[in-house]
Amino acid sequence: MHNQATLPLLLKQLHLSSMYSQWEEVSLQAQQEKWDYAEYLTVLANRELTSRQQKRIERHLKESALPFGKTLDTFDFEASKSVNAAQITALANTLDWVQQASNLMIFGPSGVGKTHLASAIGHRLIEKGARVFFTPTTTLVQKLQQARRDYKLTDSLNKLARFNVLILDDIGYVKKDEAETSVLFELIAQRYESHSLIITSNQPFKEWDQIFPDNIMAVAAIDRLVHHSTIINITDDSYRRKQSTQN
Repeated sequence: MHNQATLPLLLKQLHLSSMYSQWEEVSLQAQQEKWDYAEYLTVLANRELTSRQQKRIERHLKESALPFGKTLDTFDFEASKSVNAAQITALANTLDWVQQASNLMIFGPSGVGKTHLASAIGHRLIEKGARVFFTPTTTLVQKLQQARRDYKLTDSLNKLARFNVLILDDIGYVKKDEAETSVLFELIAQRYESHSLIITSNQPFKEWDQIFPDNIMAVAAIDRLVHHSTIINITDDSYRRKQSTQN
């Protein structure tokens, strides 16, 4: 005979925290609604799964460093006539392109919502199961430079490889300096055909000689990024300029 009193201990040992905290409540509901054993177990298992998914999302959002509040729900598609809302929503709602290690490039002048779009897509991809990390490109490049000086660049790149999607914001602000651009190129090369990048830039590809001092390196970087990528060009006026004019 199995003693029901041992059930909480068994659930705890199995690390089924949601089932552990809710089994009595669900058991009472099952008795009231005359569920059979399979229905009771199904409801309890679904609650455990939902709880785990929510905890995963919360954990991955925290580690992502995504800007707060920049989601699809808060992006003003009406004000951004050149942004295809259906295309953005499709990119955000599927992991197909991430699983294929494809990239997303978002170009446009300052203040048109490039960072917001990249962040919004990142938020939704986390909900779908991806791990995402957001960083200003200059900040990451400086950290990678330091890692190289400490002979830890490979370790740093491998840590970034844990993320399915890496969002490099404002790549155009990287200094045209061999030390900076070489670690940036190594990052791009390592993720090529293995992990996805979302990159925002206020400089089109034809001006990337202002980022990479070596034209050969610039061409090689662009070639890797474009090979499997979706490119979005935003041509609207700056939100910030509009708001300052209205004020």
